[in-house]
Amino acid sequence: MEQKAIKVGPYLMFNGRCEEALEFYQRAIGAEIVTMMRFRDNPAPTPPGMLPPGSEDKIMHASFTVGGDTLMASDGECGGDVEFKGVSISLSTPDKATAERMLQGLAEGGQVRMPLRPPSSRPASACWRTALACPG
Repeated sequence: MEQKAIKVGPYLMFNGRCEEALEFYQRAIGAEIVTMMRFRDNPAPTPPGMLPPGSEDKIMHASFTVGGDTLMASDGECGGDVEFKGVSISLSTPDKATAERMLQGLAEGGQVRMPLRPPSSRPASACWRTALACPG
C-alpha cells in the first residue's frame, strides 16, 4: 500500500481584510490566487450570529501560491484586529536581488524589523511586518 505524504500549510485569518491581503501579496511577491470562495457562495448556511451583517462578500476560503508553495487565507469571522502572534512566514528566493525586490514590496506601508542580511545558512534573510500585520 502506497502511503501518501502529509502536508502542513499556513492558513492565515485576516478578519475582514483577506481580499486586500491577497491583492497585496499579488503586487508584492507575485502571488497567484488559485481558489476563492465568498461566504455568500457557501452551500451550507452560515450559523446565525457567526458573522457581522454585511459579510456575505467577504472571503470564506482562498488559496494562493507563491513559488511552488500554497497558502490558505480567509476573512475568518470578519471582525476585530488582525493579529498574528507566534507565527512567522519564511520566504526563500533564488538570489539577493529577488529577495530585495520582494522585501521592498512586502514592507510597503509596513515596517522592516530586520534589514536584509546574510545569515550563516542561507544567502540572506530579513524580518518585516506588513501594513496588514502579517509577519515575515
